[in-house]
Amino acid sequence: MSALIINGKDVSTDLIEFTQRLVQIRSYSGEEGEAIRFIKSKMEALGYDEVFLDRYGSVVGRVGSGDTVILFDSHIDTVQVNDADMWEEPPFSGAVKDGCLWGRGSVDMKSGAVASIFAGAAAKANGWLDGKTVYVSCSTFEEDCDGEALKHVLSGLKKKPDYAIICEPSANLIATGHKGKAQVIITTHGVSAHGSAPEKGKNAVYVMAEIIQRVEQTNLDLMNKPGPHGTLVLSHISSTSVSLNAVPSECQIYLDRRMAVGETEQTISEEMDRIIAGKDAAWEIDTMHRVTWTGEPLEYRPLHPAWEISLDQKLAQAFVNACADVQGRAPAKFDFWDFSTNAVAVVSQGIPTIGFGPGEHKLAHMRDEKVSVDQVTEACAIYMDVIKKL
Repeated sequence: MSALIINGKDVSTDLIEFTQRLVQIRSYSGEEGEAIRFIKSKMEALGYDEVFLDRYGSVVGRVGSGDTVILFDSHIDTVQVNDADMWEEPPFSGAVKDGCLWGRGSVDMKSGAVASIFAGAAAKANGWLDGKTVYVSCSTFEEDCDGEALKHVLSGLKKKPDYAIICEPSANLIATGHKGKAQVIITTHGVSAHGSAPEKGKNAVYVMAEIIQRVEQTNLDLMNKPGPHGTLVLSHISSTSVSLNAVPSECQIYLDRRMAVGETEQTISEEMDRIIAGKDAAWEIDTMHRVTWTGEPLEYRPLHPAWEISLDQKLAQAFVNACADVQGRAPAKFDFWDFSTNAVAVVSQGIPTIGFGPGEHKLAHMRDEKVSVDQVTEACAIYMDVIKKL
């Protein structure tokens, strides 16, 4: 376990104990209030210069007041647990066993949040904030609405960040970007008729059948492209009819389209137009509506291009050098996430962004979610070194 020094004291044990306690607090999306308030009290105890909640339920801590602004962000909401009796360790135990901290949110992503909280405190206590401001954001509702709560956090900051770090799990590898996504609804229209006289109607499901074949072929075409490529998945289908004895008048499918670097909203628009061409059908980007734990409504349009940072960028170089210092070697490889994150909020504003956090991201959302204790302390040490270098 790495030593983490704040005011001459090794706080490694405190870091892990705080992570355990945070995992023990259930914080499903829209139910993060207890965890957010707990984080706020810890930031205050660690000596943050300012700690505040925004109206969407996120908590933000600030240390320093310099011109160079660095933002760390982690989401505090988790997906639900529906198989608690099948876990090796109870999902909200926060147990430490075999060198790992177990529980829902341990990987995705409370350990990264805690590592960033302690790094900010260390930067202040150890005198590394000359000319710098560090914000540590613990945001809400990311699981359903990537970047939406963070977008509102950004609007409340006094100065736009110069750099952003998204603390999603990367097994302490530098993540240089991630795929984009579009969530699309296609609706076909038919004419209702009694099931005994289907010739008098038009079955919207049959209209959709050929569209589904086109969706499958589009995904195969994408998968056969050389190099990085997007994907297209039909994730839900439903139909509407006046009864079980009637021809369906409407059919709807939900598509999850992952986007490669270089694909744009225009790419998606042209692709969807081809998929529904010649059919009585329409497509639209989904609009999702949620309510935060503070009662504030969130509206989210899930369409985000992919992004990637150049390794020549100052933030990337700071991470490369920090990893070399803390891990004892230069990074041998880099990560590129195939999932979407809160990075979409900062990247859309042109803020140089890196992904970096403890935990294997493939364990996120899974039974027996767990994170290496050593990775948590190492991530904190690297965050601390990055603050010093920027």
